[in-house]
Amino acid sequence: MKVLRIIGIGIAAVLLVAVAGIAFVMAKFDAGFIKAEATKAVQEKKQRSLRIDGPLELAFWPSLGVKVGKLSLSEHKSATEFLALDSARVSVAVMPLLSKQIVVDTIEIEGAKATLIRRKDGTLNIADLLAPDKEPSPLVKFDIAGIKVTNSQLAFRDEQAGGSYAVAGLNLTTGHLANAAEGPLELAAKVTASKPRTAADLRIAGRYRYDLAKQDFGLAKLDATLKGEVAGVQGLDLALAAAQLAARPATSELLVDGLTLTAEGKQGADAFDVKLEAPKLALTPDKASGEKIALTANLAGAQKTIAAKLGLAGVEGSAKAVKIARLDLDLDAKVGETSAKGKLSSPVAVQMEATTVDLPRLAGELDIASPQMPMKQVKLPLAGQARANWGKQTADGALNTQFDESKIAAKFNLARFAPPDIGFDVDIDRLNVDKYFPPQKKADGKVGAGGTAAKGTAPEEKIDLSALKSLNLHGTVKVGALTVQNVKASNVRLNINAAGGKLDVAPHSMNLYDGTLSGALSVNANGNSVALKQNLAGVNINPLMKDALDKDLIEGRGSVNLDVTTRGDTVTAMKKALAGSASLALKDGAVKGIDLAKSFRELKAKFSNKQDVVQAAKATDKTDFTELTGSFRIANGVAHNEDLAAKSPFLRLGGAGDIDIGNGRIDYLAKATVVNTSGGQGAKDLEYLKGVTVPVRLSGPFDNISYKLELGSLVQEAAKAKIEEQKQQLEKKATDKLQDSLKGLFKK
Repeated sequence: MKVLRIIGIGIAAVLLVAVAGIAFVMAKFDAGFIKAEATKAVQEKKQRSLRIDGPLELAFWPSLGVKVGKLSLSEHKSATEFLALDSARVSVAVMPLLSKQIVVDTIEIEGAKATLIRRKDGTLNIADLLAPDKEPSPLVKFDIAGIKVTNSQLAFRDEQAGGSYAVAGLNLTTGHLANAAEGPLELAAKVTASKPRTAADLRIAGRYRYDLAKQDFGLAKLDATLKGEVAGVQGLDLALAAAQLAARPATSELLVDGLTLTAEGKQGADAFDVKLEAPKLALTPDKASGEKIALTANLAGAQKTIAAKLGLAGVEGSAKAVKIARLDLDLDAKVGETSAKGKLSSPVAVQMEATTVDLPRLAGELDIASPQMPMKQVKLPLAGQARANWGKQTADGALNTQFDESKIAAKFNLARFAPPDIGFDVDIDRLNVDKYFPPQKKADGKVGAGGTAAKGTAPEEKIDLSALKSLNLHGTVKVGALTVQNVKASNVRLNINAAGGKLDVAPHSMNLYDGTLSGALSVNANGNSVALKQNLAGVNINPLMKDALDKDLIEGRGSVNLDVTTRGDTVTAMKKALAGSASLALKDGAVKGIDLAKSFRELKAKFSNKQDVVQAAKATDKTDFTELTGSFRIANGVAHNEDLAAKSPFLRLGGAGDIDIGNGRIDYLAKATVVNTSGGQGAKDLEYLKGVTVPVRLSGPFDNISYKLELGSLVQEAAKAKIEEQKQQLEKKATDKLQDSLKGLFKK
């Protein structure tokens, strides 16, 4: 009992001393003085303003520490706020204090708000805080039992790239933190960004370990999720799990064990899901090994499905140079009624220091099937090579194939991965596109004015150019012999550039129908506009029009110039918005559908009735000309002409009128004048019309043009011409008689 009493007295004495010590510390603790000194020290050492508005208190339970209320810290040499918090608590370990060392036990922060800025010159607004003190205190030791952050926010503004990012609702709990430590990790936050647009919930749980001196980092039992909108992907659900991830950057060591990554979401109208599995992968300076890595990806959208599988097997080498015995890629895609299945394989060589990946022997095949193709199915063998540099974000390669009569050699390069900047050079010896995608037949339904469908027919399909907005490519396409939409050309060269929603095929050139074509084409998705400049020189017009438009309207050889623009959501709307100019100059040809000489001869029997004569165009009739010129002003889909000039051995042809491209009609008044009745196309029977202008009106839809000879005033014109001819004859006789009289007078 005596012993117990002594122990009790001792404990009481210790408690009395402890309470007295606490009382003494509390009595001597001057919060105002500490605030002032802290503010002064921060201003002198960091040139930042520290403001402590809340209470500053000592805490003795559950550990020794300091509590602080509202606090804010300014930017460097500025009054602008950088950091603010609602409250914080810093606890220190008691025993190290006996040896005059301050070891932080735990740090608790609530309601913190901080803004990190990368300036336009690349510097950070915390550069001064990251710089080590010139005279670091030997009393403070980096050894923290844990950190707990609740309900905090962190913003990052990138003035150099023009983006802003934020982490809100941040809750972070860690275990032991020191120069070398391990412990549990839990993090939850809402991540937002402007470029790219992001709003997602992030959660991470697992265990960490690290050694700063040895540059050794690792994660175990990792379980991470990201859900929300990320970079244009809606409803993203991403999950990452791994038994172990470890890395030693200094020695290029990497260990992956039991990694699984899954992701699903929607981008626009397309839904996707991706799964990556890496059971085992180990890289050391001396050796590389691993089990098969598998990646599967699926995409489903409006009338399209795409499934891809990628496998990597036979990993060996070292951390500096990894060799993969075989890469296998399987593709199964369907767009509308067209399907494509492909296989591609190659060995792989990876150089870690050079950050390059080589696929030296690509080989495989692509199988394309479509009910729209005459042969229904085509199989393409593939061979080539590819190389990528992930450090520089570049890639290049070549791919060759052959099918039917076509040999294709293609080269490509990526100057940038994201967004893709694609360069290419495609060379094809001969290609008949119509053999695989024949020209579509005209729809039975008729489209009304303004592009609206006639009653009882489906609405006209809208032109969708939105795919151009994400396209960034440039290169050339060369084709030795090309057939497309029935048009035949050779020595085709197209220079293509696409960026910012605009596609330019300029310049482009080719030989066709005994002549040449050159020009420029521009298609802009921003407003659905098209601009076209075409110059045809020495071209045989008739076979070109037959093949391109299925129209047999005119013969001749010469030049055609076209400079037009248009815009609209449908083909009909674009036709009606057509504007610009056009001109033609042809020689030694004929206008098909009417034989003016024949028609004029037939007028002889009807000449006196003064009635107009209407006749439909006949494919067998034609009016020859030695030259034909004209120019057109085009506005609102109507081409207007006033200077048509055609010459033939027996007549001169002029005229004016409109060609309504938007509605597919013509209203044109041609004026033919017989100038020679001595020969050519039955001209000797046209003596009675010599010197008379005969109006010929062309009207009606393009596929049913009628020709009307307007004879109402033709008799008067003929009479006037006859009187004028007789008058000239009388004047000539009078002149001759007067000359004879004068000669006789002078002889006398």
